[in-house]
Amino acid sequence: MQCAQLSLVNFRNYVRLDLDLASEAVVVVGENAQGKSNLLEAVYCLATTKSFRAGSDRELINWYAGGGDLAYARLGAQVIRRNGPLKLEVVIGEGSRRDGPANTPVSKRFKVNGLPKRAFDVIGLVTVVHFAPQDVDLVAGPPTSRRRYLDITIAQVDSRYVRALAHYGKVLLQRNHLLRRIRDRQARADQLAFWDAELVNSGAYVVLRRLETVGRLARLGHESHRDLAAQRELLEIGYRSTVPAGGLPPEADLDGRLEAVAEGFREALAAALPRELQLGASIVGPHRDDLTFHVDGREVGAYGSRGQQRTVALALKVAEGAFIRESTGEWPILLLDDVMSELDELRRGQVLGTVQPGQQVIMTATELGGIDPAFLERARLLRVQAGAIQGAWAPPVERASA
Repeated sequence: MQCAQLSLVNFRNYVRLDLDLASEAVVVVGENAQGKSNLLEAVYCLATTKSFRAGSDRELINWYAGGGDLAYARLGAQVIRRNGPLKLEVVIGEGSRRDGPANTPVSKRFKVNGLPKRAFDVIGLVTVVHFAPQDVDLVAGPPTSRRRYLDITIAQVDSRYVRALAHYGKVLLQRNHLLRRIRDRQARADQLAFWDAELVNSGAYVVLRRLETVGRLARLGHESHRDLAAQRELLEIGYRSTVPAGGLPPEADLDGRLEAVAEGFREALAAALPRELQLGASIVGPHRDDLTFHVDGREVGAYGSRGQQRTVALALKVAEGAFIRESTGEWPILLLDDVMSELDELRRGQVLGTVQPGQQVIMTATELGGIDPAFLERARLLRVQAGAIQGAWAPPVERASA
């Protein structure tokens, strides 16, 4: 899979850009705050429909776009896939005024090969794995970041998961609202039955897919961590769930496994009801679950060194790429966002060593010094400055003459 061309209009600090990326290795060099990460963010948005850092879609629109007129951003890409070429387009904010109220809704519209599509139908057409220095927060940060990571990973390979997760979120809001009304004696407790059933129906699939995915990530992560840590430490990845789901029948089909999770979910909801009525909130379900990491039996988030946490995060990302390859038959596009500056020479080599033949990698860096010369030899080099891209440029003279 390869992003062959990227087109941007009013996206972040890019007013207009048409960029040829038809290369297996692309290195974008520039000072901080010039627009390097924005390029990776655009590819990520086209693949997942979301940003990896923006708090709202409004932040993606160039602040000066259109002045008092209707403001918008447009992202487009031509992608080469095993199943044939693909043209993606996302338009953000068209129909909203930048000088309007801060809470004015920002629209987002999608097209695939020129035809309008829903976000559900776009996710997974292009797959990506994003590496960044902040990935250490997957290990040491809050559970919400790990749940989001799992959701994005699974969504790229399972469209049913996207729909189940979206429905679960809507049901959860309604159920929490009803719990508060029951607590305040404004509604009857028997009204929960409908929302409990809906919560279980969608939530059981979310839990099951997470359990199965974490099982595969655990196997792949163990292998990648063994290489990164030079076989000195043992990584175990697990899933801590509020839904009892142990002992899933391995011989059962999907419906059988789903029913086993659903039964545990129903039992957990019944047991938690008195506490939920006191709190006015749902305390059982995938929205309260977490991904866990242990190295040699110790929880890395709480007791691991910063170096151990970074190694585990790298191992997880490597495992993610292999998981997507196993699930789709194609390697995802690797987006390496200034990761070389955070790693020692050994880790830099190991990260580049994960790039598979034929796999596209788009990397950003402030300088070339920390990048393997052999990798640079086959890479297309671009320089970015203030939202403008200079085409392929020559590496430093001393390296060219070596």
